[in-house]
Amino acid sequence: MNRFISVVVCVLLLTSCRSGGSKRQSAEKSGDTMENKYSVQFITVDPGHFHAALVQKVMYDKVSPEVHVYAPEGPDYVQHLDRIESYNNRAEDPTSWEEIVYIGQDFFERMLEDSKGNVVVLSGNNKKKAEYIARSVNAGLNVLADKPMIISPDDFPALEEAFRLADEKGILLYDIMTERYEITTILQKLLSQKEEVFGKLLQGSKEDPAVTKISVHHFSKIVSGIPLQRPAWFFDVEQQGEGIVDVTTHLVDLIQWECFPEQILNPTDINISEARRWPTVMTKSEFSAVTGFKEFPDFLQKDVKDGSLEVYSNGEILYQIKGIWARVSVTWNYESPPGGGDTHYSVMRGSRCDLTIKQGAEEKYIPTLYVENIRGENINEFTAKLKDALASMPYEALEIEPVGKNMLRINVPQEYRISHEEHFGQVSSSFLEYLDKGKLPEWEVPGMITKYFTTTTALKKARINK
Repeated sequence: MNRFISVVVCVLLLTSCRSGGSKRQSAEKSGDTMENKYSVQFITVDPGHFHAALVQKVMYDKVSPEVHVYAPEGPDYVQHLDRIESYNNRAEDPTSWEEIVYIGQDFFERMLEDSKGNVVVLSGNNKKKAEYIARSVNAGLNVLADKPMIISPDDFPALEEAFRLADEKGILLYDIMTERYEITTILQKLLSQKEEVFGKLLQGSKEDPAVTKISVHHFSKIVSGIPLQRPAWFFDVEQQGEGIVDVTTHLVDLIQWECFPEQILNPTDINISEARRWPTVMTKSEFSAVTGFKEFPDFLQKDVKDGSLEVYSNGEILYQIKGIWARVSVTWNYESPPGGGDTHYSVMRGSRCDLTIKQGAEEKYIPTLYVENIRGENINEFTAKLKDALASMPYEALEIEPVGKNMLRINVPQEYRISHEEHFGQVSSSFLEYLDKGKLPEWEVPGMITKYFTTTTALKKARINK
């Protein structure tokens, strides 16, 4: 096993320094590399979710290979290091990260005291994330945070303050929105801006929204080629967050990003009409299979009914954004059907056509973009306009295939099919470009504030309406 462990005793605390690389490095000797060669050094804090490792699935030119990890004792950080080690030791394009780890109950205070980097990476227990963000920003550290940044309406004011303080200090606070990098979503957005094809985005109605996004996820899944083991706290909505404030973050973000590109949005643009939540029921054996726990921990007993666990991982929001009706819905099942995986359905309704992404069995669970319900125009003339619109985009060999009356499918070459895991490297690369410039696009921070206002306000409404 290509790993080392060095141990440093500091003030009666034991600090474990582990790395998947071959270079031996103690905590005292780290930090010089960033100053001499690299402009960025990651600090990983309490990595309880596998997304923390996916940020490091690739190397970045301006990022030091030395990453300081600060975490409490427990299995979460061990699993994180094992994932990094697997990237370092893979046969094709291995990484060369060197993980330097501090373990102790005072891990966060020690992280602030050590100042071993300039970008804090957060992906773990969401109950603590609002505090981690606020304290990191207050210390003058940039933050790259997995979604969701907050899971409670009570934390929204603190998040607003964190953004204000980040601007004052000239540092960046950014969340990881991977779905913006999925090719069919990109094409859906670009085509919606081609008036000769899409027309104008309809206003829609409460009964028939102009934009709908539905996401289906699964607790049991394969990540980086191996079965994913989730921490037990992942199934506690007080720590992970309910579905209505978790995965819906991506869907709300995409609606803002596609329907109002590069526009500054504010919470006053949002009107929540309806919101609801419901549980996924897991048996003890299912829970054991994905966590390794034989019994439900004490902190989950509040959610155990008749011997099974009720996880409020599902949610739906019906709302208006700048007058446009939209619906987002997230469902978590235990496992996907054979050959399947997480799925995404999305439709944008325009005055000339609908742009629809489907990812079901008919599409072999591959996101596929359709142009549907072509209105008021000869199909051949419309197809010619669509062909011209696709030709103007920075993607080659996009093909149009008729698949039914008034329906066309956009066939995308495999080279543009980037996996969900690879999207984390793309988001991180964009964040590093923003760091170089010293600022985010002017619409990003108002958009993030509006996004989390939408999700947390919806949660408050759903709990009232239960």
